[in-house]
Amino acid sequence: MRRRIKSVKNTQQITKAMKMVAAAKLKRAQDRVTASRPFAGKMTEVLGDLSSKVADEFSHPLLDQRGDEKYLVVLISADKGLAGAFNANVIKATQAFLNENSAKSADMIPVGRKGRDFFKRRNVNFLDEYVGLTGSGNVKYEDAVAIAEKVINIFTEDSSIDKVFVVLTEFKTVLSQKPVIQQLLPIPRSIDEEEGSAGSQAEYIYEQPPAEIFGKLLPRQVVTQIYRGMLESVASEQGSRMTAMDSASKNAGELIDSLTLNMNRIRQAAITKEIIEVVSGAAAQ
Repeated sequence: MRRRIKSVKNTQQITKAMKMVAAAKLKRAQDRVTASRPFAGKMTEVLGDLSSKVADEFSHPLLDQRGDEKYLVVLISADKGLAGAFNANVIKATQAFLNENSAKSADMIPVGRKGRDFFKRRNVNFLDEYVGLTGSGNVKYEDAVAIAEKVINIFTEDSSIDKVFVVLTEFKTVLSQKPVIQQLLPIPRSIDEEEGSAGSQAEYIYEQPPAEIFGKLLPRQVVTQIYRGMLESVASEQGSRMTAMDSASKNAGELIDSLTLNMNRIRQAAITKEIIEVVSGAAAQ
C-alpha cells in the first residue's frame, strides 16, 4: 500500500508540473491567437469580396472553381498526447467529414504526429506530412509558409483536386475548444445575403492591376489561414492539456486519500489482531 501511495504521489507531481507548463505556454499561445484573428478575418473578408467582384474580368488558379469529386484535407493535430480529448475530437471531426463524403476521393496532408499516426493505420493517402512543428508550443511563420507553398503547388499542378480543406481546433476558452473544417482552396467568394448576389456593396480602388494584387495576396491568404490554424491548434492543445492535468492531479489526490484510508484500516486491523493475541495468551496462562 505504501508503494502504491508513493507511486501515485510521484504521478501527481508530474501532472502538477505539466499543468504549470501548459498554463505558461497557453498564455503565450492565447496572446498570439488573439493578435492573429483580426488580420486573418479581415483578409478573408476583403479577398472574398474582391474575388467576387472581379470574377468576370480576372482569373487566378487559386480562385478558379472546379468540380466536387476529389478533396485534399490538411489536418492540424498535436505532436504529443496527454491533452485530454483534444486529438480525439479533431480526428473524430476529420473522420466524420471523410465519411460524409465517402463517395469522393480524398488525400491528406497531416500536420502533427497524432493525426498522422491515426490515419496512417487506415491507409489514407498522404501527399506529404509535417511533424514536430507544434510540439514546443512555438509556431513559426516559416513553417506555415512551407506548408502553404506545398498545398498551393499541389492544387495548381494537379487539376484533379477540386477543393482543399483545413481541419483545425478553434480556441474558445480554456475549457472549450471546437474542431472546425474550412475550405482553403479555391478561396471562397463572399455572398451578399441581403442582395443575394456575390460580393458586398463596397467599392475598391486599385493602385495596381488586379492581376498583380491577387498574385501576391492570394498565396498570402493561404499562408495566413494555415498559420492561424496552427496557432489556434496550439492554444487549444495547451488549454486542453491544462484542464486534463488539473483533473488528473485532483483524481490522484482522491486516490491517495482512498489508499491512505485503506492502509490505515489494514494497519489498525493488524494491531488489533496482535493485541487480541497477546491478551488471549496472557489469559490462557
